[in-house]
Amino acid sequence: MQNTMGEVKVIGSSKSLFCARVEWGLKLKGVEYEYLEEDLLNKSPLLLKHNPVHKKVPALVHGDKPIAESLVILEYIDETWKDHPLLPEDPYDRAMARFWAKFADEKCVMGAFAAFWKEGEEKEKAIESALESFTFLEKQIQGKKFFSGDDKIGYLDLVMGWIPLWLNVMEEAGGMKLMDAQKFPFLHEWTQNFIEIPLIKECLPPRDALVNYFNFSLSYIRSMAAAKQ
Repeated sequence: MQNTMGEVKVIGSSKSLFCARVEWGLKLKGVEYEYLEEDLLNKSPLLLKHNPVHKKVPALVHGDKPIAESLVILEYIDETWKDHPLLPEDPYDRAMARFWAKFADEKCVMGAFAAFWKEGEEKEKAIESALESFTFLEKQIQGKKFFSGDDKIGYLDLVMGWIPLWLNVMEEAGGMKLMDAQKFPFLHEWTQNFIEIPLIKECLPPRDALVNYFNFSLSYIRSMAAAKQ
């Protein structure tokens, strides 16, 4: 393990796809860290202290310095610990990695969530929109084993790492299908390559626990929506 130049803590939730990518980044770098499991229904004073703006997980605390937002945290990890670079060295390639990471979070993650919880005609529209977004990712991974373009995973692979498990669970709980192997063969192949990496498997929550969490979340979201009507 690397000298971490100060104690590293991750305030997170094992059920959060955004927290998993932070753990993966630290493990790839060989950085020792303390993981503090957060109760998302009863947020701790520690989380509110270190992420007072968004009040969300993950939060990384390095020494006495807090960093919030998973994409920002990944870049901080990459710039602080130099082993196993996550982002490409070329400035253009780095810019493109940041672009697709932002696109994936804003369009694919949020699109999948929308398709997961909406109902009826709104659900169909959300599914159609999400599929359109995943089509762009399919083109990005075509001809590559990993999004990094190398034989080892990098920044974009960690950002997309929610797809093999979290999307699969959302599909089951939400009664839909987005990641079809025939529609997205290259993306499907990437999910198989990614999920088999031992380091990645170490940070995955039990699938049953994730299914229960999403079922609960779906009931809660829909009950809140119904109460507003």
